[in-house]
Amino acid sequence: MDDLLAARLQMAMSLAFHIIFAVVGIGMPLMMVIAEWRWLRTLEEAYLELARRWAQGTAIFFAVGAVSGTVLSFELGLLWPQFMEWAGPIIGMPFSLEGFAFFTEAIFLGIYLYGWERVSPRAHIASGALVALSGAASGIFVVIANAWMNTPSGFRLVDGKPVDIDPIAAMLNPAAFSQALHMTLAAYAAAGFAVAGVHAFLQLRDPRNLVHRRALAIAVVVGGVSAILQPFSGDLLAKVVARTQPAKLAALEGQFKTEAGAPLRIGGLPDEETGATRYAMEIPGGLSWLAFNDSQAIVKGLDVFPRDEWPPVAVVHIAFQVMVAAGFAMMGVALWGGWLAWWGKSPFDSRSFLRTLVAAAPLGFIAIEAGWTVTEVGRQPWIIYGVMRTAEAVTPMPGLVVPFLLFTLLYIFLATMVLWLLMRQIAGIRLIVSLETQQSRRDEYAVT
Repeated sequence: MDDLLAARLQMAMSLAFHIIFAVVGIGMPLMMVIAEWRWLRTLEEAYLELARRWAQGTAIFFAVGAVSGTVLSFELGLLWPQFMEWAGPIIGMPFSLEGFAFFTEAIFLGIYLYGWERVSPRAHIASGALVALSGAASGIFVVIANAWMNTPSGFRLVDGKPVDIDPIAAMLNPAAFSQALHMTLAAYAAAGFAVAGVHAFLQLRDPRNLVHRRALAIAVVVGGVSAILQPFSGDLLAKVVARTQPAKLAALEGQFKTEAGAPLRIGGLPDEETGATRYAMEIPGGLSWLAFNDSQAIVKGLDVFPRDEWPPVAVVHIAFQVMVAAGFAMMGVALWGGWLAWWGKSPFDSRSFLRTLVAAAPLGFIAIEAGWTVTEVGRQPWIIYGVMRTAEAVTPMPGLVVPFLLFTLLYIFLATMVLWLLMRQIAGIRLIVSLETQQSRRDEYAVT
């Protein structure tokens, strides 16, 4: 294994693990705050139990995400020193703001975890809301930095060096809004469906447990609404990719030839040797319409780009198909639940719907992993699109396969610890069946 491949695999592995922790860290606080808000409105003990449990889960993911995120920040400097030297003055601002958001989240998460009996209910739920807002902001700032790598702006090139640097313009790069919106909705959809899947499984085993029923109501709304909105944000992002990264668009759609009225391909296996995508179902003019709102618009194929500027077409195309399939599957589940509710039937009384939620639990994470594969692999061979190649940015230090293997073991250990802690959290949810107990808690809270 050469050093460039080892460095890329190490970053890919680190990001693949960290993104799961980060996504849950974005989505879980919102559900935690909703649960506490419902507790304050109804004084129903199930909501209080949920708020406390989800707060503890948020803390677990926050702690592990902090470790994995710190590793990623070190890897940027150690594995890609030329990139950081060149781009650091340009993208330093979003990373600095991400650090500010991270510390804000840490402060208010501490208040939320240890302030149940120490601050007023209004101050407590406000601290939870700030955890949710700062967690989302932290993710957005990181995505903005990545969007700049896809659509670099905010500088001029003179003799291969950036001059007249404008950090604000860099943050407002062409892909910033659409990529941040798409990723934020993906985080809420993935976290919502994962939580819904866990509680649906427990609800099937213990239908009397009111905690799971209340959890399902919150998680399905958060995940379902996000999943329904996600294709619209994806369409917006795809149009940006069509304008700014035509080679990536051609790869993810398996479009080898430049043509007007380019078809939209569903499925298929791209073959770089023959320049064809076999076994795909084609919708005539579909790609031209989705990319440019014109079914006869010309779409650039890979044939107009030098062969050494092609991304790995099969990897990008298959990952894109997986992402879209998982996204539409979640959207379908959400619409099914909404349809049941529209007709006055509780989705959580339907065992088939609950089983579907269990099966759909990992779909959000699958879509996110596939989507980041499209984003990162689809940009190759560039680390800064059109400006710096990945091979130019890697460290000259040899033997990078060794840290790759060591960090792989580290992330496997972290993942094992997270699963163990989460299993303990889930096992600790207690059965709430006594209305008298709930009423006594209401009276106690009203007195305090």
